[in-house]
Amino acid sequence: MSFTVHGLPVSQGIAIGYVHLVSHALLEVNHYHVAPRHIEDELARLDDAVAMVEGELIGLKAATTSAQPHSEVSAFIDLQRMMLVDPMLVPAARSHIEERRCNAEWALVQQMEEVVEQFRQIEDPYLRERQADVVQVVERLVKALLGHPGHLPPRRKDGVGTVVVAHDLSPADTIGFRNHSIAGFVTDVGGPTSHTAIVARNLGIPAVVGLYHIRELVEDAELVIVDGTRGVIIVDPDEAIVEEYRLRRSELELDRNKLKRLRDTPSATLNGEPIQLLLNIDGPQDVSQLKETNADGIGLYRTEFLFIGRDALPDEEEQFEAYRAVIKAAGGKPVIIRTFDIGSDKNLNSPLIHAEPNPALGLRAIRYSLAEPKVFLIQLRALLRASAYGPLKIMVPMLAHADEIDQTLVLIEKAKAALREEKLKFNEDLPVGGMVEIPAAALALGMLTPRLSFLSIGTNDLIQYTLAIDRANELVVHLYDPLHPAVLRLIAGTIAYATKAELPVSVCGEMAGNPAYTLLLLGMGLRSFSMHPAHILEIKQQVLRADLVEITAKVQRILKLDEPVKIREAVEKLAS
Repeated sequence: MSFTVHGLPVSQGIAIGYVHLVSHALLEVNHYHVAPRHIEDELARLDDAVAMVEGELIGLKAATTSAQPHSEVSAFIDLQRMMLVDPMLVPAARSHIEERRCNAEWALVQQMEEVVEQFRQIEDPYLRERQADVVQVVERLVKALLGHPGHLPPRRKDGVGTVVVAHDLSPADTIGFRNHSIAGFVTDVGGPTSHTAIVARNLGIPAVVGLYHIRELVEDAELVIVDGTRGVIIVDPDEAIVEEYRLRRSELELDRNKLKRLRDTPSATLNGEPIQLLLNIDGPQDVSQLKETNADGIGLYRTEFLFIGRDALPDEEEQFEAYRAVIKAAGGKPVIIRTFDIGSDKNLNSPLIHAEPNPALGLRAIRYSLAEPKVFLIQLRALLRASAYGPLKIMVPMLAHADEIDQTLVLIEKAKAALREEKLKFNEDLPVGGMVEIPAAALALGMLTPRLSFLSIGTNDLIQYTLAIDRANELVVHLYDPLHPAVLRLIAGTIAYATKAELPVSVCGEMAGNPAYTLLLLGMGLRSFSMHPAHILEIKQQVLRADLVEITAKVQRILKLDEPVKIREAVEKLAS
């Protein structure tokens, strides 16, 4: 019997395929006593499982490198490798085996539950993400101990793909599916920023998450439809419904192909106003998208992915080579590189990084950089050296105080002095800008703008901090609202202030890549958007249709509204 289930849409598109249920091995663990004479054998069995999983993760890391995927995926895999040597996990499970004389599977699950319970008591994004990593690593270890291969079914001769249905999926799991005809991902848990969501978007695979008990509602090899745009799963659809969704999928593919024709069309409104469309990237491997999309440059290079998920920090040469590679590949187009945004949900090995009560409000981004001046100076030296190879700009994240930019500028001058002494080339007039992602910065721009060469609005954090909403928490994600009147006024106010001060300003958060908000932002006065490469052509299409005179007047009326329902209706009407 056909039925429909609703969840959170996290990766757009339509998938039609047969269910492959991913085993939830943690539900299959039994407890049994191990005789004293067999304890060493049980410990060896655990060690073999750890070695097997380590090998799997190394292989998956190599696959990500050869296929040049989004670097966040690689960082997630590195983080799970780190979990294998975390003293809170495997070494503690070994102690359980020795002291309680229990089997390895049971010891791992017991220790996992202890660790997860500790994390569960502290409600913050980073610890919740780490909790998921612990569970996923233990799942892999238990599968190895139980002898579950976890392979996907072979490709079907009829060409119909596979829809992977799981309680949760780690990045390592999803990368392991790369060479299979995966049509879609469906999970019990997760949110818009969960691992499954991020990887699905990177791979261009439709995905719906947060369905709670979907694994219990479907069966292996059952036909399902995944609507990653509307967040709908249709189980056992009849032929008429399948045909309808095939038609919708064909229409989406046709629309995507039509967009490709806009690649070389100049980005300008109907009034002839040029609009800058830039890319957000995570490393040199992403710069190829610049040529594919013909974007105007790099608006955000997230350097933290050079740092996280590794035992040793990258030295100056490694950083210099990475930054130079991006600048040279950009071929003279502008490149904005953000100093590392470490902390909160992005972490590294450091004596200063520890379990804070609320990491999102703690030592992260520029606060961490200034607390670790030696590490920061190495990055600044590498950036300055790279500036000799093209039009580079440095961007500082999470500014809230004037002294943060003052201290940063002092460190930049210190790095310049050292490079001059060493007779190394760099751009003496390197522009330095800042991110507006804390309400305090948006409300007190007068203390920042005299010190900066440009601004970039990070809408993801600005919304999160303005509304006190953890966007990674599916329990409150419905309250994360880009159209909240307070959010709109902070964004519009920042754009207006920067425009009056003749200071370049862009938006680099998710709103910049969402076509539903393109006209809204244009009407606020925004002339520079930075986004994921996949959204460039769709946003360009919106820009080409925009009449600035008409939409500016409408947006000014929207900004005076206080009722969320009326705001949403007006924005939808604006984009229709």
